[in-house]
Amino acid sequence: MATAAAAARGAGARAVAALRSGCRTAARGRSRAGPARSLCTAPGTAPDMKRYLWERYREAKRSTAELVPSIMSNLLNPDAIFSNNEMSLSDIEIYGFDYDYTLVFYSRHLHTLIFNAARDLLINEHRYPAEIRKYEYDPNFAIRGLHYDVQRAVLMKIDAFHYIQLGTVYRGLSVVPDEEVIEMYEGSHVPLEQMSDFYGKSSHGNTMKQFMDIFSLPEMTLLSCVNEYFLKNNIDYEPVHLYKDVKDSIRDVHTKGIMYRAIEADVEKYICYPEQTRAVLAKLADHGKKMFLITNSPSSFVPFRKVNEKGVLLWDKIYKLQKGQIYKQGNLYEFLKLTGWRGSKVLYFGDHIYSDLADLTLKHGWRTGAIIPELRSELRIMNTEQYIQTMTWLQTLTGLLEQMQVHRDAESQLVLQEWKKERKEMREMTKGSFNTQFGSLFRTDQNPTYFLRRLSRFADIYMASLSCLLSYDVSHTFYPRRTPLQHELPAWSDRPPATRLPLLQEAQVK
Repeated sequence: MATAAAAARGAGARAVAALRSGCRTAARGRSRAGPARSLCTAPGTAPDMKRYLWERYREAKRSTAELVPSIMSNLLNPDAIFSNNEMSLSDIEIYGFDYDYTLVFYSRHLHTLIFNAARDLLINEHRYPAEIRKYEYDPNFAIRGLHYDVQRAVLMKIDAFHYIQLGTVYRGLSVVPDEEVIEMYEGSHVPLEQMSDFYGKSSHGNTMKQFMDIFSLPEMTLLSCVNEYFLKNNIDYEPVHLYKDVKDSIRDVHTKGIMYRAIEADVEKYICYPEQTRAVLAKLADHGKKMFLITNSPSSFVPFRKVNEKGVLLWDKIYKLQKGQIYKQGNLYEFLKLTGWRGSKVLYFGDHIYSDLADLTLKHGWRTGAIIPELRSELRIMNTEQYIQTMTWLQTLTGLLEQMQVHRDAESQLVLQEWKKERKEMREMTKGSFNTQFGSLFRTDQNPTYFLRRLSRFADIYMASLSCLLSYDVSHTFYPRRTPLQHELPAWSDRPPATRLPLLQEAQVK
């Protein structure tokens, strides 16, 4: 199913196509009437070129406005499941689940708790200035998938080609000017050796850390707040030490039980049980599917230990994992040895692209499903009339720029510069529709984000929540759309007008 944004892109192509077709028709009509020149034929003098280009602009604007109502009838379902790789549920015998942000979700109160607790640990245990206590958690500051340059203390969004999205680089709570970013990185490209490692970590010389976990949102915000305090007060500090101290404080909130004790004391405040999760599990059980819950542990953990009804760890040697029993410790490799569950008959769901899904698909052949809670809200934004109008005109204007760039005279170039300025403003507007600082989780202007690149690699399917499974039969096959490659699509100016819309829609299908 094509997205509303895809339809907008296709509509932009159709608007430009209509212009070109109309110009040819008008030119033929005028040639019969006499020597009068059509505005659709590029004139020779500079003043005429200016008038010619702006007339094309106005005609494109009118054509675009006429297309929006039809696009609004093709909105995307936020509860759909999207496929990166063909997969049939009829082949799945065993369903596995992560816990956090897969079976259960947490309220924003939990992120505030993590932020405040880690901030207080910085003050009380790492001797940071007490004044940082004035900073409070802002749930609208960061998004998942951002990269943090540990040595330069800047937070940014990077696309699938390692290019920084200018305007999304933050030092503290302030955006870094584009000129400074370009000087800092000698352009906007981040070399491979500086990027985060395979699992998004800053290790073995990699200076970038990618934050992929939903729990990392308060960590990014705390890093930015403390950076802001030091910068505003002209305090000299070592960014690497700050990163490590914040990382350790966030870790201690989990490992020292601060977070868990708070949750247990007020479950209703912090935990949001998705209403239909129980229905999903019941549906799978009714169809005879095996199910298990497993969370990630380091490979250094000891073998599994059985837990009795009182929560006591037993000393029995474990030869097989039994239905209905609870086990602690252990690791993934021990789990695979005891169950023998390998290959494509297992489908595992998790929210963390690296720690939940990467090894399972790459090393063990499991099928994987990513839970992306942000997906639902982003699709709802993309379905709004304002977003569709902006995106449709943005694509039309891009098509005009591509076609009219052949006019190199000074007057034409001034017009094109105005169009480029408008295009830049619209891109900034669409970015702000999702998040004022960093934009969409999935796009950096026209390119996929680095987050989406990894999602596409490690997840066979992805969805906003497990409840999306209720809309599909247990034997349903998910077919990814055949997305045309760039060399399989003619340029806008070379494609027959009637074929432009469907081809562009197909190119943008998820």
